[in-house]
Amino acid sequence: MSAKTLLIHCSCPDRDQAEQIAERLIAEHLAACVSITAPVTSLYTWKGTVQREQEVLLLIKSGAGRYAALQQRLLALHPYELPEIIAVPVEQGLPGYLAWIEQCTNTEN
Repeated sequence: MSAKTLLIHCSCPDRDQAEQIAERLIAEHLAACVSITAPVTSLYTWKGTVQREQEVLLLIKSGAGRYAALQQRLLALHPYELPEIIAVPVEQGLPGYLAWIEQCTNTEN
């Protein structure tokens, strides 16, 4: 069951944007849970210049079968030209929790 679960990271410019995106993902059954972190400092190179920004990180829990739709929705909702969208497979986890993620993101329910 664990290979069916993903943890997707997505940074947002502020808490309001993060909450709006998270609410849409949950409402559309693209994610079972979205955790919103406190502001983090991101350092990165963009168009040849080192940037330092305060961002809010989304930790999105979803089923692997919903990833393509989730990625497309993130691209549509996100204000960044090139948003961070990184999916990491969950190798292990509490079986009941992983089953709950699958249940919440199953479009056949």
